[in-house]
Amino acid sequence: MNLCGFEVGIDKPLFLIAGPCVIESEQLAIDTAGQLKEMTDALGMPFIFKSSYDKANRSSTKSFRGLGIEEGLRILQKVKDEVGVPVLTDVHEDTPLEEVASVVDVMQTPAFLVRQTNFIQNVCRQGLPVNIKKGQFQAPWDMDQVVAKAREVGNEQIMVCDRGTSFGYNTLISDMRGLASMRSTGCPVVFDATHSVQQPGGQGTTSGGQREMVPVLARAAIAAGISGVFMETHPDPANALSDGPNMWPLGKLMPLLETMKRLDDVVKTQGFIENELL
Repeated sequence: MNLCGFEVGIDKPLFLIAGPCVIESEQLAIDTAGQLKEMTDALGMPFIFKSSYDKANRSSTKSFRGLGIEEGLRILQKVKDEVGVPVLTDVHEDTPLEEVASVVDVMQTPAFLVRQTNFIQNVCRQGLPVNIKKGQFQAPWDMDQVVAKAREVGNEQIMVCDRGTSFGYNTLISDMRGLASMRSTGCPVVFDATHSVQQPGGQGTTSGGQREMVPVLARAAIAAGISGVFMETHPDPANALSDGPNMWPLGKLMPLLETMKRLDDVVKTQGFIENELL
């Protein structure tokens, strides 16, 4: 699959989707995107900047949701123009999809909305690549039917993304077998390394997280065989306005990316013998 000018797939080099959870300010978006571009350019790693103009799925109505669509899209356009990277943002059921599609390069659908047929198909009708997150309540093979719905409207640029599976109260677990199972969709498989360590609603009015486990899961997912990694990062996660407990510190990202790239090179050089049995 061609994604923003580069080829992605189980036999292609690892790509990265990364950025702050939500757009907090123009300066944060520009600075973070610039640093991420420098890192990924140095590694020869394809990169898409991610940040949300609106976070609809907050634990509390008092939580920061973003700067709104007009200001958010303006900032994403500026990131594209000044930093020179493609951009991705989340969309929701009430999103003016055509307006968002006029700015962003990739759309992402939230995990909780994965079974909303009209929503999934309307997003895919925009003709952009779509990263569809597997619901925390779904089995990996349930994504076969989600992808079938998406392709019915003529969009073949579909990715499937795992962000963990509900495992008791306020807890997610990542089953690495599921990443291989989702290859049956025929789509590039992306692993969300930061939301997978989230503890949804774990702090009452906000979600908790175990950011120290981000490298553990990222390494394991790459060893299992994936096309890309989704990772939210922030220069100061402790003071981030959304998802701070599970975001990875920007200042510690380069060594992790280096490890991820080396692992990906080794795994993909050897190939995936399990594909003969899947």
